[in-house]
Amino acid sequence: MNVTHKQLKAFVAVGRSLSFADAGASIHLSQPALSITIKNLEEAVGGLLLSRTTRAVALTPEGEAFFPVAKRLLADWDNAVEALHHRFLLHRDHVAIAAMPSFACNLLPRYIQQFKADHGEIGVTVHDVIAEDVVALVRSGRVELGVCFEPNDAENLQFHTLFDDEFVAVLPAEMATHLPEVLTWRDLIQNDFILLQRPSGIRLFLEQHLEQHSIHLPTRYEAHQLATIGRMVASGLGVSVVPALCRQQMEEMGALCRPVVGPAVSRKVGILTRTGHPLSEAASALNGCLRGMSKAP
Repeated sequence: MNVTHKQLKAFVAVGRSLSFADAGASIHLSQPALSITIKNLEEAVGGLLLSRTTRAVALTPEGEAFFPVAKRLLADWDNAVEALHHRFLLHRDHVAIAAMPSFACNLLPRYIQQFKADHGEIGVTVHDVIAEDVVALVRSGRVELGVCFEPNDAENLQFHTLFDDEFVAVLPAEMATHLPEVLTWRDLIQNDFILLQRPSGIRLFLEQHLEQHSIHLPTRYEAHQLATIGRMVASGLGVSVVPALCRQQMEEMGALCRPVVGPAVSRKVGILTRTGHPLSEAASALNGCLRGMSKAP
């Protein structure tokens, strides 16, 4: 049995007016076309829904029983189409992105500024959360786009690299005259270290990478936020190593940043999306802007 929206609409129109002429005018169908539509509906359900004479139209008992059901089906259809339309409007006019704080507060504003110039009608909501939460938000579908370090578990996710972000040393200003422009880990480990608290993904990645080179950081102080680390270094409590994304933030707090080698340590920063889930028009536009402007800090 195949009952169409057109057939339901025709039946409800006739059932309301009990007139083929009035029903046809209300749904913009000629009387012959309306008669054919009703006939096809009756053939689909297996019996008469309307009793017709030359003078009157009436609902059969089966038609009386089906009439409220048909009205409800039409209302559900219209509500579903309207809700879908609003969803497309929302996604056309707004986009949500999750980004780790180091990217959100340092590079993302200039990306959004360019995006605004090209797509000023689209609003943007930024979820500035730690990298692990960026992955969770994208995977759950709460946001369409995420920007973070390349995740270890990328199942059902796609990662597009924007740039490699090298870790840089963060030093108190008074140390500048005593150390070279490019530092080695040997230079750094002579000082107290200030690192993010575990289980920070940045700290775990850094320690695991350095362990392969038999380098162990003499951690003296720990903090939960990179901004706090910047303040602690600037006050002379020790040194740190952070992603180069944070360079501007660290220097605004009074600390100095220098390259560190032997080995150089870097992580890929990129755009995260869900595999098999096409982006909305707004998200696709922002994704194109991010890729077009991508560059290392």
